[in-house]
Amino acid sequence: MSYELQAVIAAEETLRAATRGMSAARLAPIGQGLSLMPMTDALFETRTDGTGEGELGFQRLPKGFEKTLADWSADGPVAYVEAEYFGGVGEQRAAVWDGGTIAMAPLHVDEGEPFPPAGSPISQALRRLGVAASGGEDEFSAVRLDRHRHSGAWIS
Repeated sequence: MSYELQAVIAAEETLRAATRGMSAARLAPIGQGLSLMPMTDALFETRTDGTGEGELGFQRLPKGFEKTLADWSADGPVAYVEAEYFGGVGEQRAAVWDGGTIAMAPLHVDEGEPFPPAGSPISQALRRLGVAASGGEDEFSAVRLDRHRHSGAWIS
């Protein structure tokens, strides 16, 4: 089975205010006051300048969109996350912007690498957004990011 996620995650009110007027943006609440905006094909196409991959190493972060995320983070922390797995093997990337600057440089765990003691890149980003995990679960599980196997399913 496969799993993929490419999304912006932030406080629900932060994302609602930031995406006003962005017709391709769709939000889904994920719990603990956060919402997720999947980087759908339609959203990617409206945000990309066509020059390819940005400097941060993400696969689906439109080049130049990191400036937008920095701007949005003036109202609170904003994360961009990516995960891709097939048959239990895959990779994760995550970064967090806060106060207009990058607050958590892009973290990347490649295929076959173990997660660091601090947790997966996505769990570390969620922790920076204030997600509280309990009972032996990590932040990824606490907001149930495993509910859907593909980014688009969050808004369908």
